[in-house]
Amino acid sequence: MTSPGEVRIDNEVSEADEAAVVRGLLTFNEKWLGPSNDQPVRFVARDELGVVGGLLGHTRWNWLYVAKLWVDARARGRGIGTQLLMGAEELARKRGCTDASLDTFEYQARPFYEKLGYELFGTLDGYPPGYRQFYLRKRLQPPTD
Repeated sequence: MTSPGEVRIDNEVSEADEAAVVRGLLTFNEKWLGPSNDQPVRFVARDELGVVGGLLGHTRWNWLYVAKLWVDARARGRGIGTQLLMGAEELARKRGCTDASLDTFEYQARPFYEKLGYELFGTLDGYPPGYRQFYLRKRLQPPTD
């Protein structure tokens, strides 16, 4: 037990604890930036055997962030990754987003993203060890409605 005024650092974190941290940071940031309008972005691609790819991310403060984009080896080369990313970008535009960002490891898909208009703005050398992580962004054009 802690006494009044004493703070203890604990690495056992419940879902409620995690929610409190996220809520606290969001409240602080929204005082500076206004409402985040944070909304998930989730797409999956399926074939007769099940899920062959997907994109997970969110829109927040008029930006799309792509956290995960994956296409199974059996489905690569068929434009599925492009379709997933274009779907996310179109949804983001409809939500009023003006820009998109993502990151990728050196051995992953930087040329794929650059072919679709993403530009490198940062590199983290040695993460993961022996590799680099690339940070990319793209200006989004208004929705095509």
